[in-house]
Formats: sequence, structure tokens, C-alpha cells
Amino acid sequence: MYAHGWDERNGGNISLLLDEAEAGDYLDLNHVIRTIPTGFEAPELNGKIFLVTGTGKYFKNVQYDPANNLGIVRLIENGTQAELLWGFTDGGRFTSEFPAHMMSHVARMRVNPENRVVMHCHPANLLAMTYVHDLDERAFTRTLWQMCTECIVVFPDGVNVLPWMLCGTNEIGVATAKKMETARLVVWAQHGIYGAGRDLDETFGLIETAEKAAEIWMKIAHLPRINTITDEQMHLLEARFGVKARDGYLS
Repeated sequence: MYAHGWDERNGGNISLLLDEAEAGDYLDLNHVIRTIPTGFEAPELNGKIFLVTGTGKYFKNVQYDPANNLGIVRLIENGTQAELLWGFTDGGRFTSEFPAHMMSHVARMRVNPENRVVMHCHPANLLAMTYVHDLDERAFTRTLWQMCTECIVVFPDGVNVLPWMLCGTNEIGVATAKKMETARLVVWAQHGIYGAGRDLDETFGLIETAEKAAEIWMKIAHLPRINTITDEQMHLLEARFGVKARDGYLS
């Protein structure tokens, strides 16, 4: 993500829901280093264990010092507290977007329990697109679908969009989680994108595909469009790849 330019400085964050048995192969789950208040409630996540990036940490440094830049936490007391089981060795804590991540996990678990990753980053072309494109979700999604043949196959549920909101707050967490109920990609206008998926590869691929489509659109938006991928052709893609486009988004 850093190599793609999506996570400048300490921008962006990831959380991964871990399997308790698997985590127990590597950690003493009875050894709690310290407890960190979360500032929100999530009873559905009580006892769940997450690998999460740290606040103020640079993605480019994770490979050199994972124990300082990442942490493994277990939520307790209805999600109001997090037990640190590993990491954040400099005394740090999880990302300021932790509430938005956890609320999104709850939303995605209700839709698809296999969704275990929430990823947030700042892809340049998707950000640029939010300055010059209608933020209507159907219009935004259709534009992305028309840019690359694979888009409707990779994210047939489309892309949801939030207007600019103050980041790092419970309010944006609640709004993002609501959007996560109907799509795995949520664009934060003038800020970035949230993605959710089964694993790191799938979630990265979702964002990568949407960003590639946004890049193509930004290159051609000022030009007269002579050709496009039609709704009829997208219906052919639905049939060929066994996907179903979001209701009402195709003619």
C-alpha cells in the first residue's frame, strides 16, 4: 500500500480479525501487557482479537519493526476496553480510526461472516475523483464500472460514498458502518476509501481495482467519450462470471 502511494506518512490503517486458536499458537493469550480504552461500545466484538496498525505509524516502517508499528488487541467489556496482547512496544496505541474499523467489522460480519479485514487508505485518483464527479453512489459506481471490464466482476455491490466528515470520530464510524451494510467499498470524499474483505489480498484487490478505474476516468474525463462499456455488455459479464450487479444500477 505504501509502495502504491496510498499511505503517505502515517496515512491509512488496517485491522484484521484473527482466529483465536491460530493467535494462541503464537501468543500467550493470558498475558495482557496493558489495557487501552476504545471510546466506543461494540458488544458483538466482545472477546474478538484484532491485528491493527498503530496511530502515528508509517506503513513503510512495518517491515522493519512490526512489533512497534502493529498491535494485537482483544476487546473486552462490550468493546469499551482493549487488552494489548502484543506490539505497540513504544507505548503507542491503535489507529485513531479504530472505532470506524470496529463498527465496520460489526456491519460486515452481519452481511458476510467471512469478511475479516477492514482497510483504509488514500488512493490519489479516487480522491481526485471526489472533487470533480457527482457523489451520487449510483453515478459514481457506474462510472467506475465503465472504466474497466473487470470492475463489475470485482465489486458488483458497487461503491458507497460519504460526504466529507471529520475523521477519527465515532460519527464517521457509524456512518461508514451503515454504508458497509450494502457495499464492501466506501469512499470518504476528499479523504480516502474503506474496503472490507475475506483477507488482505481480496481487500487490497478491491481497492486496487477501484483506484485503477478512477485513474482511467481522471485521464479521460475532459475528453469526448466515443466508446464505453454498455449496460448490455455488463449484463453479459454478470452471466459469464456469475455475479449480480447491485439492484437498480444497470438498465
